[in-house]
Amino acid sequence: MSWRHDPSPSADLTTASWVLFDGAAVLCPETTLFWRHDQLPCRLDGERRHVIGDWQGRRYVAADCSGLDLGWPLHNLRELLAGASVEEQGVLVRASQILLWARQHRFCSACAQPLRAHEHDRARVCPSCHLLFYPRIHPCIIVLVRRGRSMLLAQGVRFQQPILSTLAGFIEAGESAEEAVHREVLEEVGVEVDGLCYVASQSWPFPQSLMLAFMADYVSGEIRCDPQEIRLARWVEPEEDVALPPPVSIARQLIEKHRRSVLG
Repeated sequence: MSWRHDPSPSADLTTASWVLFDGAAVLCPETTLFWRHDQLPCRLDGERRHVIGDWQGRRYVAADCSGLDLGWPLHNLRELLAGASVEEQGVLVRASQILLWARQHRFCSACAQPLRAHEHDRARVCPSCHLLFYPRIHPCIIVLVRRGRSMLLAQGVRFQQPILSTLAGFIEAGESAEEAVHREVLEEVGVEVDGLCYVASQSWPFPQSLMLAFMADYVSGEIRCDPQEIRLARWVEPEEDVALPPPVSIARQLIEKHRRSVLG
C-alpha cells in the first residue's frame, strides 16, 4: 500500500472511512470493517481521532473508543487480520499502531508536560522543552531456515493454537538485521545458519513491529529449543499437512515461497 499523509485537523472527514478501536479490540459495523461518518455510534473528535492517511483516493480515520460503552461487539485484532485482505490488513495495522502510540505518548518523558499534536508531522511535541515524539517502530527479523527441501518450523510458547511458524525476534541495539538472524536462530533452536537472503518486509502490530523477512540455509547443530521462547520445533517437509500462520502474514509468505521453489 502507498499512503499519503495529511494530518490537518481541519480536513473534511465526512467522506472518510473510519476504523474504531477499544484498546486492542476493534468495533465493526455489521457487514464490514469500516464505518461511514454517518454510521458512527457517537461523536469522535479531539484526541480520540487520528487521520491515518489517504490510500487510492480514500481517507481513513482511526478513533479510540476506550471507556465508551457503545453496545457494539468487540473483535480480536489478530483474528480480523487473519481473514482480512491485504488492503484491509494495511489499514488495521496502521490504525492500531498510531492509536497505541497516541495512548502511550500523552506526556513528555523529559519534563512530564502534556504533549500537543505537531502542526505538520505525525508527531507530538512538548510545549515546554520542545522535545519531539514520533511513532515508534520496533525492527524485527523473521526467518525461514531451510535444509534441502525441509523447513525448520516452531511453535512459540505465547501461542496457544498448535500453529507451526518461522522463527522471529527483535533486533537489539547496535545489531544489524543479519546479526539478529544468526543470534535469534542460535538462541531459540540451537542451530547455525548461513546464506542469508532478504525477501520482504511487513508492518505488524504485535507490538509496533516492522518485520524484515529472510531465507537462511542450515549449516550445523541439533534442534535444542529455548523453553522460554519455543514450545517445540522440528523439520517439516513441504508436502506435510500442518497448521500454518494465516496467508496474510509474512511468515506464511516465506513458507509458501519455499514450497513453490520445491514443489513447482
